[in-house]
Amino acid sequence: MGAAWCPSMNTSSTSIASIAERFTAVAPACDHWSIRVVRQRSEHLSVTRGVPDPVHVGDDIGVMVTVVKDGGLGYGATSDITSLGLVRAGREACDWANRVAGRMVAVPPTPHQSAVRFDHEVRPARPWSSVSRADKMARLGVLAAGLTGNERIVNWQAGLSFTDEEVVIATSEGGFIRQRYGLIVPDLEASASAESETQTRTFGRGGTIRQGGLEALDDLGFWNAGPRIAGEALELLAAPDCPTGVMDLLLSPDQMYIQIHESIGHPLELDRILGDERNYAGTSFVSLDMFGGYVYGSSLLNVTFDPGVSGEAASYAFDDDGTRASREHLIRDGILVRPLGGAFSQARANVSGVSNARACSWNRPTIDRMANLNVEPGGSRLEDLVAQVENGVLMETNTSWSIDDSRNKFQFGCERGRLIRDGVLGPVVKNPNYRGISATFWRSLKGLGDAASLRVHGTPTCGKGEPNQAIHVGHATPPGLFADVQVFGGG
Repeated sequence: MGAAWCPSMNTSSTSIASIAERFTAVAPACDHWSIRVVRQRSEHLSVTRGVPDPVHVGDDIGVMVTVVKDGGLGYGATSDITSLGLVRAGREACDWANRVAGRMVAVPPTPHQSAVRFDHEVRPARPWSSVSRADKMARLGVLAAGLTGNERIVNWQAGLSFTDEEVVIATSEGGFIRQRYGLIVPDLEASASAESETQTRTFGRGGTIRQGGLEALDDLGFWNAGPRIAGEALELLAAPDCPTGVMDLLLSPDQMYIQIHESIGHPLELDRILGDERNYAGTSFVSLDMFGGYVYGSSLLNVTFDPGVSGEAASYAFDDDGTRASREHLIRDGILVRPLGGAFSQARANVSGVSNARACSWNRPTIDRMANLNVEPGGSRLEDLVAQVENGVLMETNTSWSIDDSRNKFQFGCERGRLIRDGVLGPVVKNPNYRGISATFWRSLKGLGDAASLRVHGTPTCGKGEPNQAIHVGHATPPGLFADVQVFGGG
């Protein structure tokens, strides 16, 4: 996947790598140190109701120094990347390590002593920079215009966001890791209104994010989606409300991903299980004694942490602590086997986890985060899943969610539904919602789409941590069929 580190690979890598190199000459005396250099360059383009919006451009660079000394752990972060700024950051990290030594809830684990050298960047087929900003804006304008044509369409927008992220990690043991990739997020929506009602249809409502370049937009069908999105918004306006009752529920991949995120991903984060997040993001109904035997879902449910999926939002070779990442099962045949916990949390809890210590930027320490968290496909075609349903509803595209602090009881709303009667996909319904309890819901899983029906989704803004960290997460999933779910209508 990568090559030996070579700082002369390109101008950008030389610039970023040189900051880490300079720190090695001024690093403080301690048991272990690491420096993480992060540069994020971003651009957001959009057209709203036919008018180009202001262009948002960002270029952020800084470092996080981590020090382990005499059983203490300390951090020092700065955007001052001069030698003097690096010295101050190292000194601050040492000061904090000295202050907390003997007072931490757990002794920091012994860092990996390997002097790994790794350099890799995702090279897209069509880089973001290969098309001018003016041309991208012009094409967004044409796409947005395709959302109009009916007087009931009262609001419409087309947008693109792109982030070029480069991370270099160097350690006192001689390790040097560089990773670079791009993230692209398309956005498309149309709102239709008549009398006192408005219905909105979107292109995934922020759940469509890919690692790569402009080629991902062609793969997703983004440039041709305008008429469909507008047509479905108008269709929803005329549709009846979703019925209420206990019935089968078929979730499309663009709704499955948020169900996975909220009711599997967050409950399995090990720092949350250990209580670290209870003051802000909440705790978890999962406890340490559940791993190895707890029935989290039906035997069809296989969930993997897989940072090696090409194009998925959180693919990487090493996490932000510099630990090599690999594919691992979190749930196997419905049984809970492993949490989402990085090296520090694993040492605290004395359990095996995964390489998911991640930070959203240079000014945040690593915490346990989802990365690529995927439901493995089953063996059913979509039409086979529909054929199993006597009375149910298909729901697409999340529009709202609510879940309790322990990530147990939940309620989700979707943009669009379709009734299923006697194995046949029927008319569209609006304002579809459902509720349940996490483990009970996943135990009701009775069908999963096959590999051909699997889709890659995710979110660019998963929030967690104090201070808050919003980070990108990937979820690949097929459609899923659930039995006896509480479904209800209404906005």
